[in-house]
Amino acid sequence: MNTDVFVQGLLLLFTLIVLLSLYIYPKRALANYRQKGRATLQSKRHFVQGAQFLARARSSPNPKTTLSLAKSASLEAEKALSLDPKDAASHILKALALSLQGHNSSAIKSLDSALSPPALKSLSEIERGDALFKRAELQIAVNKRRRVDLALADLIEAVKLSPGNCRAFCLLGSCYEMKEMRDEARIAYERALKVDGSSDAAREGLERLS
Repeated sequence: MNTDVFVQGLLLLFTLIVLLSLYIYPKRALANYRQKGRATLQSKRHFVQGAQFLARARSSPNPKTTLSLAKSASLEAEKALSLDPKDAASHILKALALSLQGHNSSAIKSLDSALSPPALKSLSEIERGDALFKRAELQIAVNKRRRVDLALADLIEAVKLSPGNCRAFCLLGSCYEMKEMRDEARIAYERALKVDGSSDAAREGLERLS
């Protein structure tokens, strides 16, 4: 008799635990989901604000205003990343803002983060190509002789992913010229002209090679 009562008590206790878990855990999961959703939304707001600052910085004719707006853009990017560190777009925004401030080495590090897992997954192929082009451009700006091989590797991949980027083909041709790879440089400039027949950089490159 006592054994039956004990077993029934255990069954009742087990049933209560199951019911409580079915009630509590979904509420916790929903709360976590909502919290994550709010953080993502807030991150997007900081990103949009930063992108607006960056656009104004690029269009401003006043260097001091450009610098101030670029700093504001990088701060907004950092706020976005504090909420969503896996967002490649915010890493790229930060890189572009740092580049406007003249911090090219730091900008390269931000692009490294954007082009590495897990952030890389959030970029389309064209976005990846454009980010690789920008990183190559910064590599050349920092030290074109020492970093030309790194830039070249990025550009070869960039034009595959973003074949409509005329500037990427022009920079690829320039890198090939630095490496004294004349045939490859000529092909790159010719492909740049196919993308944009009015490209002065591509025409000048072909003139140098001829």
